[in-house]
Amino acid sequence: MFASPVAEYLLRYGLDLGFACLLVDPAGEGGDALVRVPELDGTADVVVTDHHRPELGEVLRDVLAQPVRWVGVMGNPRHPAPHVPALRALGVSEDAIARVHRPVGLNIGSRTPAEIAVATLAGLLADRNGRPGGFGF
Repeated sequence: MFASPVAEYLLRYGLDLGFACLLVDPAGEGGDALVRVPELDGTADVVVTDHHRPELGEVLRDVLAQPVRWVGVMGNPRHPAPHVPALRALGVSEDAIARVHRPVGLNIGSRTPAEIAVATLAGLLADRNGRPGGFGF
């Protein structure tokens, strides 16, 4: 979700790892981006790469209304999570809000967009394979 430098690497590396990747950006940024959340099934993993976007709540609400396998929002775990008040304001249940993971990547000290994408994809692989993956911060 949301065109960003990290999203570019997630799309590129995700394809190499066997993920069927697509970009959703309601503002239409990112070239081939979809402007609406498509129909998703229980195999879908959703990564939100920009937690400052004004449409964050609406996009997450639409994602959480579907049976996605995993959903996470990037962001520093030491700062408040802006998706929580956005979802509460839209009337999303606390159980649904609790489905959102934050942070999303493995704790490997990532700094660059490529490193963040690697950490995120490694975390998704760990979760998909039922492994702990070192998410602790």
